[in-house]
Amino acid sequence: MQYQEVLGLDHIKKHLQSTVQNGRIAHAQLFVGPTGSGVLPLAIAYARAILCGTDNDSCHAQLDNLAHPDLHFSFPMPSSAGSSSTKATSDMFLKEWRAFLLSNPYGSLPDWYKAIDIEKKNAEIRVAEAQLIMKKLSLKSYEGGFKILIVWGADKMNTEAANKLLKLIEEPPAKTIILLVAESDDQIINTIKSRCQVITIPKLNTAVIAKGLQKNMQLTEYQCYSIARQADGDYRKAVQFSQNSAEDIQFEQWFVQWVRTAFVAKTKMTAVNDLIEWATAIASVNRETQIRFLNYCMEFFRQAMLKNYKAETAVYLSPQSGFELGKFAPFVDGNRMMEVQKELQDAIYHIERNANGKIVLTDLSIGMTRILHSKN
Repeated sequence: MQYQEVLGLDHIKKHLQSTVQNGRIAHAQLFVGPTGSGVLPLAIAYARAILCGTDNDSCHAQLDNLAHPDLHFSFPMPSSAGSSSTKATSDMFLKEWRAFLLSNPYGSLPDWYKAIDIEKKNAEIRVAEAQLIMKKLSLKSYEGGFKILIVWGADKMNTEAANKLLKLIEEPPAKTIILLVAESDDQIINTIKSRCQVITIPKLNTAVIAKGLQKNMQLTEYQCYSIARQADGDYRKAVQFSQNSAEDIQFEQWFVQWVRTAFVAKTKMTAVNDLIEWATAIASVNRETQIRFLNYCMEFFRQAMLKNYKAETAVYLSPQSGFELGKFAPFVDGNRMMEVQKELQDAIYHIERNANGKIVLTDLSIGMTRILHSKN
């Protein structure tokens, strides 16, 4: 990735370019931004600028294939490699990583898990990976200049690994740059955050996403802007929408089943059993999918609230299942939305921390039934 291939973020690009031009590159930096905002492509473009400058053709050719000897990557992995008991490290999956990144630079962590078939495993950056990082960065750079480590999914680094890397992040070897990349800094320990220069990446605006779709997808200008509005700042999501993502169709079916069952629960005694069955079905998928679904639910409720308050220009959601947003909207006012958001955020919090999915989702379902039947 080069800066011109990274969508939008012009002010951040200028800042990063100035750090290279002025020789004021922080040795440890934390790039934080939501999925689909281009955090990883931006970090790679920055690394390219540091390693290659503007006139090093052979260096740029290596970066085009993500194969520069002084650019290292680290990312979340399962505890072991395949069916063996060997502790997994990123070096074991570099071929798959490069193929994934070259084909899907705006991909998310769940996309990566799917690409290497570890969706149902607990992926983290563990001590074995931390030891490998320390070994790599202790060596001299291959070409005599900078060496750079990009840690993608730094918020998936467990505490033991983070503590092991703490000294390295604080005082890396000469001409060593560490770029941590994360969707959120909530799970990154404070002692690491305090040692990094934080670069906050915002969501992409609609015009930037539409321009990216026009360049990369075979779509009309109207289609690009319509999809860009739905994507809510997430270019990855926009690409999925343009390809009619099967996941969102599944999410809509789960959501519609959920709210319809919650509505009849007051008069239909068996509806509680139906809600438990629904919770069991959702809990059977991996945690990352559960979290994505709950975020989808939150956005569905927000869209209903906007429609309820006649903010039609901000309403982009168009259910494909025949579910009428206009009839659902009157049940989602501001007070209910606050309660709904709290319930969903609590559920996400507990699932992220490995709580029993069936119990969390059953509790969520019962709580949602109470909210939907409460008085305005």
